[in-house]
Amino acid sequence: MSEKPGDIRSQRIEKIEKMRESGINPYPNRYERKDRIADVVAAFDETKPVKVAVAGRIKSKRVMGKASFGNVEDFSGSIQFYAARDIMGEEEYALYKTHDLGDHVGVEGETFLTQKGEISIKVKKLVLLSKCIQPLPVVKEKDGQVFDEFSDTELKYRHRYVDLIVNQKTRKDFLMRSKIVSGIRRFLEENDFLEVETPMMHSVVSGAAARPFVTYHNTLDMELFLRIAPELYLKRLIVGGFERVFEMNRNFRNEGIDTRHNPEFTMVEIYQAYADYNDMMDLTERLFTTLAEQFFGTTDIPYQGETLSLKGPWRRVRFVDAIKEVTGIDFSAIKSPAEAVSAARKIGLEVDESMGIWKIADEVLGERVEKTFQNPTFLTDYPKELSPLSKSFEDNPDYVERFELFIAGREMANAFTELNDPFDQKERFEGQSKMRDEGDAEAMMIDDDYITALEYGLPPTGGLGIGIDRLIMLFVDTASIKDTILFPLLRPDGQQDI
Repeated sequence: MSEKPGDIRSQRIEKIEKMRESGINPYPNRYERKDRIADVVAAFDETKPVKVAVAGRIKSKRVMGKASFGNVEDFSGSIQFYAARDIMGEEEYALYKTHDLGDHVGVEGETFLTQKGEISIKVKKLVLLSKCIQPLPVVKEKDGQVFDEFSDTELKYRHRYVDLIVNQKTRKDFLMRSKIVSGIRRFLEENDFLEVETPMMHSVVSGAAARPFVTYHNTLDMELFLRIAPELYLKRLIVGGFERVFEMNRNFRNEGIDTRHNPEFTMVEIYQAYADYNDMMDLTERLFTTLAEQFFGTTDIPYQGETLSLKGPWRRVRFVDAIKEVTGIDFSAIKSPAEAVSAARKIGLEVDESMGIWKIADEVLGERVEKTFQNPTFLTDYPKELSPLSKSFEDNPDYVERFELFIAGREMANAFTELNDPFDQKERFEGQSKMRDEGDAEAMMIDDDYITALEYGLPPTGGLGIGIDRLIMLFVDTASIKDTILFPLLRPDGQQDI
């Protein structure tokens, strides 16, 4: 009969008490780690044993009387160690035998190759650095397949630290995330973009269609909103003379949680003076293909059992044409909300006239069309009503120069030729404000200072936002955004969340 976790915890606490009674500190202040495990393995030469001092967690342990084998793991990798009473001394070996899986230890000794050909460390000294009180989940591996891993989704997200300890793929995925973010920064800097920072607390809700989180500043006695987007501040910088800027930013939107949405998420927003949405399409395509070639060595990447091709040029299709191709509905020819409702209901969607023609069209897009975009597709030329910050076509003012990028049926990026006419912008803000007054919690407020900034002159500008978390989903091959966020928002412990 296996021991319960609570029993194991109690036993380990008893070990700590005995160590302290013997004058041993189970949580010492420091340890001089001289070597990373990966470096030890890479530099190994069977003909030249070297003395090393590594540190990490005990991940396995096989005690065989007077000697034993085990594995110690740091962030860089894992290495076997050989502990023997004759080498360590009886007292030290007896203490080592009390150590448990998960304990942080320092391992000092000399490298050698076992008879089975495994690089190992012959332990001279082994020091406990931090006692692991909680038992780790058991992970078994056979023929490359992992069994009994820490895979319960509720525990996996709530106790991410345990997930990182026991699941190698989780560590690799978040290492990949860090490298991709660095790769995006490097790409943009090489293309002369300057990284900037803008406020995260706003006095006006604007820059995107989203419900905000509300907070309050006591000293200023004013209500503030966590930013839903940094867009308007970044465009103020273009007004001020910065010609190419980007911000790797955290945004907060008080919306639902599902496999594609988390209320706190990361985006990169990019603005370029003397550019338009076509330039942003080219930039987006180059960025994604550069990342794919850097991390996969090819533009063909695996995703959910399929192979997606990121090789350019990517497909470009107009908003109304895409809907017509999939559903047969031509919204450019629809003249009334009633007609739009009738068309949507024929394909099984429940909508009402209060939504208006283009919100109904957007609903049709989301429910029936987006999932058909597997390989990269730029959806272009949106209706003006859905894009209050985008510039209209000069020859067709009912539509705007905007695109959204879809890959694997998911929106990855959103971009505009930015609206720089202060009179048009004020009129659109007023329309959004009216919608807000009528109960649309996602509509924008009027930002008078931004209109003033436009009156100083915003040059023709292209703007682009890319969802980092969704991009990472693509590159680490996961269908859930929670797998790309180290600590996703969850309900209080004890309540069903996933």
